[in-house]
Amino acid sequence: MLHEASAIAVVIFAVFVGGVVGFSFWLGRRGQSATGYYAAHGQVPWFVNGIAFAGDYLSAASFLGICGLIAFNGYDGFLYSIGFLAGWIVALFVIAEPIKSLGKFTFADALDARFNSRGIKLVVAISTLVVSIFYLIPQMVGAGDLITPLLGLPHAWGVVLVGVTVTWIVVTAGMVSTTWVQFIKGSLLVVVCGVLVVMILGRGLSVNTGDLTEQVRTVTPDGQVLIDGTPQTADHDLRPVGSVLALPDGKETTGPLGPLSYLATLEDATVVTWSKRVETDDTGTHTTFYPVEHRGGDLLVPGGYFKGLGDGTLVGKLNFASLMLALFCGTASLPHILIRYYTVKDRASARKSTVVGIAAIGGFYVLTLYLGLAAMTSSCLDPTTSNMAAPLLAKSFNETLFAVISAIAFTTVLGTVSGLIMAGSGAVAHDLLESVCGWELTDHEKVRCGKIAAVFLGIAAMALGILFRNFNVSFLVGWAFNIAASANLPALVMVLFWPKTTKQGVITAVSVGMIASLGWILLSADTFEKVYGLSGEASLVPFSQPGLVTIPLGFVTLIAVSLMTQRREVAA
Repeated sequence: MLHEASAIAVVIFAVFVGGVVGFSFWLGRRGQSATGYYAAHGQVPWFVNGIAFAGDYLSAASFLGICGLIAFNGYDGFLYSIGFLAGWIVALFVIAEPIKSLGKFTFADALDARFNSRGIKLVVAISTLVVSIFYLIPQMVGAGDLITPLLGLPHAWGVVLVGVTVTWIVVTAGMVSTTWVQFIKGSLLVVVCGVLVVMILGRGLSVNTGDLTEQVRTVTPDGQVLIDGTPQTADHDLRPVGSVLALPDGKETTGPLGPLSYLATLEDATVVTWSKRVETDDTGTHTTFYPVEHRGGDLLVPGGYFKGLGDGTLVGKLNFASLMLALFCGTASLPHILIRYYTVKDRASARKSTVVGIAAIGGFYVLTLYLGLAAMTSSCLDPTTSNMAAPLLAKSFNETLFAVISAIAFTTVLGTVSGLIMAGSGAVAHDLLESVCGWELTDHEKVRCGKIAAVFLGIAAMALGILFRNFNVSFLVGWAFNIAASANLPALVMVLFWPKTTKQGVITAVSVGMIASLGWILLSADTFEKVYGLSGEASLVPFSQPGLVTIPLGFVTLIAVSLMTQRREVAA
């Protein structure tokens, strides 16, 4: 059984998580003032902050989700990596230095620096909470998926474990602890994944036809497993799957390969990927997993996951373009990324830390291509979840590597979730309570309110992580990027670079972008099928990703409202 806990996995996991929590407790003494709690006193070294950027950004979507998408769909999963990385170009050349000069603790500070408007604080705080919650969901889903094979516990236990741990991290030391947790896990993630890729290339590719001895595997509504229609014993497992059926020149194995020769060999191979079909009848919902043969070259070109790129449909192409636009624009408007710029001392440090972050993130995303392809071909996939491809690939080498990768993946979730909860708690305590409600908070009270908000956000994240457990985490993160790019980016860019921007324009643009993108997502075919359990044909929008419409809508709204309110702004 693949989902059976081992002693070495439990020990390594306990050491990693215990070390992170202990480190957080030790740092807790350094983050008791408001400046320390929310911005780490603005004294984080630029190199540490750059790696912390990577640790914050390389979330469950990057490590678990992208590797899974590549493993099940081929090259299309790597397009997420390209989109995520490209967004840092906007952060480097547009946002990094200007935003350091604005604000104090939160993203709302930056947008409100010129206006001192309660309305701006209110809508931006709400936007921060919405984006943070949507980004929290995939992190918690990924945590739950990790715990099942690592410790043999149910998915919900993993969600609760990461929720409690990360809430402790945030409550004890705030941004000081969060920064160093992100630095440590960012460094470990890149280094250990680099070692894993070296091992992948050293193993090369081998023919394995074992998957096809059991052709079609079905899970009935009562949990019974059928293989080719035959009921199986209670201890039968659906896993593992994923293999190479044939290599070039009739070889059985290639031996060690270089990075380019690995791709060239795979291009000429015959590969089996696994798909699923969900059918509902009078007895309930049946999920069938079945193998599909591909020429390796077909898996290294677009069209496997984003169907519109292969069949040429306009809707499919618009959906893909909309997602890529959201990924490109969303990075520079994610609240938990933007608040990292307040942790360094000056504009030059902000720029240099961004360059370091891009280097670490870019290097990691190259690794994801090899991790995903190796998972696809190493007979190690769990067909019931795409989020476990990378850890189970590590398990195909040995149990220790699996435990290390899983523990690092878990700390990856901890680092990202802690950053998101920090952004959300700052929005509640600093923006809503102090700026909007007018509460006069002492330094100590501001920190205490932030900690209370962190607890409630942690509880909400746990509940949502359990509810959305069947989604791919990269898919869920795409929602967060769409909302962030639609609500936040137009206002941020125009505040920084258009002097005619008014507070009414900012308020309206953030509100319209947030409501339009959120409404579009809730009315999309993906949501109808995967959340409501309805037919995607009942969707009220033409394609699922809203960014192509809602991001320009935010800019147009801000410009129009700002032009209409010029006189009022001058008179005020």
